Amino acid sequence: MKPRNVELFLLVIASLITCMGYWLASLGTTSELPTDIIPFLVIVLGLLIGTHFAIRAFVPFADGLMFPLVALLNGLGYMMIARLDPDLASKQAFWTFIGLAVFVFTIVFFRDIRFLEPFRYTLAALGVVLLLLPLTPGIGQKINGAQIWIKIGSLSIQPGEIAKLVLAAFLASYLAEKKEFIALEVRRIGPVGLPAFKYFAPLIFACGITLLVMVFQKDLGSSLLFFTLFLVMVYVATGRSIYVFSGMFMFAGGAFFAWSNFSHVRTRVSTWLDPYLDVKGAGYQISEAQFAIADGGLTGTGLGLGYPKKIPVVESDMIFAAFAEELGLLGATSLLLIFLLFVSCGIRIALSAASEFERLLATGLILLLGFQAFIIIGGTLRVLPLTGVTLPFVSYGGSSLIVNYMIVGIMMRVSHNSVVAATNEIISGLDEGSDSKWKAVSK
Repeated sequence: MKPRNVELFLLVIASLITCMGYWLASLGTTSELPTDIIPFLVIVLGLLIGTHFAIRAFVPFADGLMFPLVALLNGLGYMMIARLDPDLASKQAFWTFIGLAVFVFTIVFFRDIRFLEPFRYTLAALGVVLLLLPLTPGIGQKINGAQIWIKIGSLSIQPGEIAKLVLAAFLASYLAEKKEFIALEVRRIGPVGLPAFKYFAPLIFACGITLLVMVFQKDLGSSLLFFTLFLVMVYVATGRSIYVFSGMFMFAGGAFFAWSNFSHVRTRVSTWLDPYLDVKGAGYQISEAQFAIADGGLTGTGLGLGYPKKIPVVESDMIFAAFAEELGLLGATSLLLIFLLFVSCGIRIALSAASEFERLLATGLILLLGFQAFIIIGGTLRVLPLTGVTLPFVSYGGSSLIVNYMIVGIMMRVSHNSVVAATNEIISGLDEGSDSKWKAVSK
């Protein structure tokens, strides 16, 4: 089957799963069948199929699995948010519509993503400015201890979500141009070979400023996310594992310094190690999440039949615990598998990219989403200290959802362009071969 036909078939399945989950959650919560299930199905199918035809028109050769996986994740997230809070569900539906519109805008107007490549330093400056906006008096807002929001009228926005995308583009652009110089050893300190400082300095400066701002904002999740992005993109560009090990050593030192000097970091770590020491205080959220996961068992309590509302901020930080309680180990594992498939699609797209800039950008973007899912799920399961990031496409949140859809749009455009470039190369080779044969015959 052609990729677009596969995509359409999978989108119909994703829509049916979403509507069935919505139906079961409503039945479990109110003991009544939802009266709006048919209009709901029509709206979901209409949005997804409308977006599908935009994909057919503008990126017909793009990967056929990525968008259905995103639609399924978004649909499952909406289903759970509607079960938790119908008011938030209506807002999430609006943000989903805006996200799909941004996705279509991206695939239509970002025809050649390489137009960003010459603006690397502008992108770095823009990323830092976006990170600093929440610290601006008058518009900056502190929510749940982290100052990562700006408020314009009645609208609250996380500019850091956009900053991650912008800074990933900066790293891709800079590394695509300078990777040979960064990989080249010009001096050694013991067993470690170092590149010329003038080539590595912009990366260190941009990374250092970014991390300082995020730490000052108490945005530990984004700090960890960006630092990992930096390390992996440098490794992918240069192929030198020494940068990864050096970065891990630096991270360990930085983590120890933060634990020694910042009380909120010590609280996060102690809560992670033993949340039951202060089960009614700092450990309340993670303790309730652990109780919910345990209550879910293998198959769950059933949609609408659990008590996930006991978990503070369950619709964003802890939505994975809600899935684990009501769908059990099987449902939570299925959600993990969807994310694994999504990341594998992104890696495949990155490997087949037509240019070095696109390859690095696609790698960075899929890493952002994949590692973000890992650290929030790891925090929920107490594999890692809990950080305040969202589960991509699943958690409630407008800024995150819109930027994530833009990322998927860029990935689809990169996928399409790589197929077009490979096809043109094959046609060019055939034409050259035909010309050579004609010249040989004419002689």
